[in-house]
Amino acid sequence: MHSQSAPPTREPFEPYNFLMMETTKTKSDGQPSPEVKKVKGSQALMLSLLEEDVDQIFGYPGGSIMPVYDSLMDYEQKLRHLLTRHEQGAVHAAQGYARATGKTGVVMATSGPGATNLITGIADAHVDSTPLVCITGQVNDGMLGTDAFQEVDIISISAPVTKWSYQITRPEEIPETIAKAFYIAGSGRPGPVLIDLTKNAQFGELDFHYQPCNHIRSYRPVPEIDQQQVARAAGLINQSRQLLALIGQGVILGGAEEELQSFLEKTGIPAASTLLGLSALPASHPNYVGMLGMHGNYGPNILTNEADLLISIGMRFDDRVTGKLSSYGEKARVVHLDIDPAEIDKNVKADAPVAGDVKQTLPLLTGMVDSKSHGSWHERFYQYEKKEHERLITSRPQDNNLPLRMSDVIFQLNSREEDLLLVTDVGQHQMIACRYFQFASSRSNITSGGLGTMGFGLPAAVGAQVGASTRQVVAVVGDGGFQMTIQELGTIAHAQLPLKIIILNNSYLGMVRQWQQLFFKKRYAFTPISSPDYAKIAEGYGIHGQKVSLQGELPAALDKMFETPGPCLLEVEVDKEDNVFPMIPPGASVSEVMLEPPGQKD
Repeated sequence: MHSQSAPPTREPFEPYNFLMMETTKTKSDGQPSPEVKKVKGSQALMLSLLEEDVDQIFGYPGGSIMPVYDSLMDYEQKLRHLLTRHEQGAVHAAQGYARATGKTGVVMATSGPGATNLITGIADAHVDSTPLVCITGQVNDGMLGTDAFQEVDIISISAPVTKWSYQITRPEEIPETIAKAFYIAGSGRPGPVLIDLTKNAQFGELDFHYQPCNHIRSYRPVPEIDQQQVARAAGLINQSRQLLALIGQGVILGGAEEELQSFLEKTGIPAASTLLGLSALPASHPNYVGMLGMHGNYGPNILTNEADLLISIGMRFDDRVTGKLSSYGEKARVVHLDIDPAEIDKNVKADAPVAGDVKQTLPLLTGMVDSKSHGSWHERFYQYEKKEHERLITSRPQDNNLPLRMSDVIFQLNSREEDLLLVTDVGQHQMIACRYFQFASSRSNITSGGLGTMGFGLPAAVGAQVGASTRQVVAVVGDGGFQMTIQELGTIAHAQLPLKIIILNNSYLGMVRQWQQLFFKKRYAFTPISSPDYAKIAEGYGIHGQKVSLQGELPAALDKMFETPGPCLLEVEVDKEDNVFPMIPPGASVSEVMLEPPGQKD
């Protein structure tokens, strides 16, 4: 709790049974009407969350949100709350929950530092289009602007990284505001919303009535489909010979996985995925050719500049995908399908812009395109894949007494029969895991994409495991990012989540070190990092921990990890200077992707 002051006094109240709210009385025209009952603002918030089918909250209490937490105790059987060990952990957990379930994540924190500690996660959710409703406490409205204890203008701070932010100063505003918050967060291109709730609004009374929101004047979350552009896109697809589909997270957010497969199987077009688009298409699908981007697969990057048509489906042409924009897709025309019109033509000019929900636009497009196979074009991707695998995997020695590499761990995970849900932090381990893991089903990949937030992995895995309770979640993290949010081991232990944690420890801030090696003359400025004994740290929380360093030790250690009931941590010491290739150098074209460091045969 951030506040040092005593809890405010309050009048005792009876728990409000929301199921009784619809008791009726007779109106003058003889028709029944709902009987409205007075409730406190903090209770109204609980009732509003229940109306939005919320069943899970992540958060951390404090002085200015205390009335809400007090009311939450009366709804514990309907609204579960997970106390994290830091507000940043709470918002990342809400992100993991939202990404695993497709629902809107909910996080609560107090004013001042509690609210500002949410900002990194809110910014991360904003860039990665994750629906969140963040509720922060605030000082009484009469104290706003006085620099009161733990007062901060969180609305101004959060405005650039939210879809909407609003401060409630009167209890009567709560139901309508929460309804709008959930509608805005989850509709169209999803994203975070922040609602700041003054303390007097939490204590004040109102006549509670809830009306779900499905329309806001001037807000158009899904643009109207231009049928002419769909027809133009189909014409370009039918005319082209070397096509590449670029699959983004928009497919997952729109629930359009089946529509994507139908389109690809009819057209025979090879498909590559962005980092966040991974798992939209199973890795085993015959049309799947790998991951795009700076550390993506060799073939999709090289052949981007040989394609005559690029079909972007729910992706935004991020700089990590395009490399040098002026030489991106040099021979290609572009079809761009996206729900957010602002993303179309922002980085790459589209010849056929198709604004709309891909779940609606893809079937329209599929109905207009010809059936083809593109066999010889597929073969070129296969040959590049074979070259990459031979250079980076099979050429490396395998011996039980040799040190482990990051890729060894991911290949071992692929041999498991479980449908694993993989959560990664940010860095070398992230790129290795995402490129080599064989995603089998949608919503199996949760990672920080656009913001690249170190410390994301562990708390996001907490939320993912809470949301996807029937699946086995595995957090793959680096030693640097893990130490940023290591305190969430306490959350995992307290909740006894069956989360499996793998730390790939190379004793460096690995991705920064790789850049220092390649582009800063091996001047490893402040990237070596020491670590505690992670197994002992885990044991201190009552979590089983183990450590391996040799190739021959890994299979048995993984078996032990998955067989252990409840949470388990495995530290894997890996080669300290194991680099991530392929790699597109900064400022280079996608066709200049490297399989090895400069100076070596490429």
